[in-house]
Amino acid sequence: MNATNPLGAADFATSRFLSGLIVSALAVVVLVGITFLVARAVGRYNVIDIAWGLGFVAVALASFLWSIDEGDDTQRVLMLVLVAIWGLRLATYIGWRSRGHGEDPRYAAMLERADGSEATYALTRIFLPQAAAMWFISLPVQVAMYQRDPHVVLMVLGTLVWLIGFSFESIGDRQLARFRADPASKGQVMDRGLWRYTRHPNYFGDACLWWGIFVVACAQWQGILTVLSPVLMTWTLVAKTGKPLLEADIAQRRPGYADYVARTSGFFPWPPRRFNA
Repeated sequence: MNATNPLGAADFATSRFLSGLIVSALAVVVLVGITFLVARAVGRYNVIDIAWGLGFVAVALASFLWSIDEGDDTQRVLMLVLVAIWGLRLATYIGWRSRGHGEDPRYAAMLERADGSEATYALTRIFLPQAAAMWFISLPVQVAMYQRDPHVVLMVLGTLVWLIGFSFESIGDRQLARFRADPASKGQVMDRGLWRYTRHPNYFGDACLWWGIFVVACAQWQGILTVLSPVLMTWTLVAKTGKPLLEADIAQRRPGYADYVARTSGFFPWPPRRFNA
């Protein structure tokens, strides 16, 4: 227990947490607002993808600073480090991957439906929903910052789950980047390394690491109540803006993709299916 808390103090800094929710929301709004202005300046709204990981870092940092002398220091540092490593790596990778490219086809298709101002449509349909998602999905992080009596076993278990997820995401991204950089891979399907066992190792890893963070937050009942946060992240990746949009037209661009889909798990890693000749 944090030594700064008097004997018999509650295990959770409720009042500080409630005010912290507003502080973290403001941090996200400021970051997304700046990103929107940058997007307008460069003429590409897909810069929000770079801000996605940074938004979680902003929430974690704001919660860390707001919870000083309120939550357990070890757990607070752990949450900040885990989120910062993930968010900064993701932002850096997406920024590197998108360099020299135009608007993301996903956002271009959405903007075609704009009735009126394209900027207003982008703000209300892309930027603000993502800001709300950042804040909601990061609730386990926010709760964990204000817990005064963490569970060591859950901290270790959650960190291990996070490590599995981070490994899948970072290794999967690295393998895909090397594949795309090879001229001989043009028009081919990436089915090597982790991609042999799941069509989306990066998405699986993303979901997995947020479940790990949730496990850490389960030290108190307030953390258990945030279960919908990793559920939302997983659902978004599996059924909303992740896997479905990415796979919408890829079979038309890569002839072997249909066979790849038939033999490879869509999300959870699993040995490839075997078919009789």
